[in-house]
Amino acid sequence: MSVQCDYSFGIEEEFFLVRPHSRLLAAHVPARLLKRARAEFGDSIESELLQAQIEIASPVQCDLGQARRQLGELRRGLGALAHEHGLALLAAGTHPLGQWREQAQTDKPRYRQLVEDFQIVARRSQVCGLHVHVQLPDGIDRVQAMNRAMPWLPLLLALSTSSPFWDRWNSGLMSYRQAMYDEWPRTGIPDFFAGQAEYDAFAQVLVRAGAIADASSLWWAIRPSPNFPTVELRIADACTHLDDSIAIAALFRCLMRHIVRHPAPAPPCDAATRRLIDENRWRAKRSGLQAEFLDAHGRLEPALAQLQRLRALIAQDAAALGCADALAHLDVLAARGTSAHAQLAIYREQRQAGASRNNALKAVVDWLLHATVPAETPAPATAAH
Repeated sequence: MSVQCDYSFGIEEEFFLVRPHSRLLAAHVPARLLKRARAEFGDSIESELLQAQIEIASPVQCDLGQARRQLGELRRGLGALAHEHGLALLAAGTHPLGQWREQAQTDKPRYRQLVEDFQIVARRSQVCGLHVHVQLPDGIDRVQAMNRAMPWLPLLLALSTSSPFWDRWNSGLMSYRQAMYDEWPRTGIPDFFAGQAEYDAFAQVLVRAGAIADASSLWWAIRPSPNFPTVELRIADACTHLDDSIAIAALFRCLMRHIVRHPAPAPPCDAATRRLIDENRWRAKRSGLQAEFLDAHGRLEPALAQLQRLRALIAQDAAALGCADALAHLDVLAARGTSAHAQLAIYREQRQAGASRNNALKAVVDWLLHATVPAETPAPATAAH
């Protein structure tokens, strides 16, 4: 298919593989599952650090409706293959019953090296995310565009929060995944580099020192992709609902077009600006859509008010890119809350009804499994004439 369009994009979703009867993560996954998945779906399927994780990726796309159909088919197809092996797909930033000590890593040289280099930090990396790539027009400095997108990162995190539980406990955070990622080096909010040349020079310093093999080990919340001519959003939790993933991808795509169309200086490239963004990231991972974000003058703006401001800002871009339908789902997301809200509501309801903590978490897992790959609803019968 042709991908010659403005602001082409790709979406990557990470999942846990779960044993549905116990609701626990699959400690060991049959190699034939991944082999069959790749035979059927090709490069759209990729393994992850832990055997209990798997990733699906859309092809490079121009149309969000088509991306939704493809990702929906991949979720259903991979879910069906997993079912044949006694497993099921679960989309969330963390698994409510997951215990990292029980997990086996994927046997690949890259992953063995990660564990050797990062030890317990790598072994604890039992988290799943949503990544969105957007290609910018030729001649646009991706790092300068990235700098201007960074103040919006906490909002994009708030919209995706799906990891309130860790190690079978309510973490008190809406995105514990972000807290866990803070254990890794070269994560979180990047510094303000003057442009792609300065960014690449920094990466080469680390390469020459042997600290990293290449720029793919710069795992920041947003980055110029080392493998594609894109800006890559990495801050989002894995979204349980596919439509949430699509809406966040649409929002990021429209934001990048708006930034390109309205050249302007980056935010002040000083420590205070970066620290304000990081403060707002903390507020998003703590409170999700209930967060209030700070500006440079100490004024507070509720996350949902910031969302409405951003949607007004990108209205023309949404129309030009055909993203209006995908963005309309943000109204649903804002009204019902994210996956983290649903998980916590189920957990509290179960606990109030007298369920043990473990059984309440099992109920959360049951909801996540059904929401990740919903049963297809039959089309209504056509009335006879």
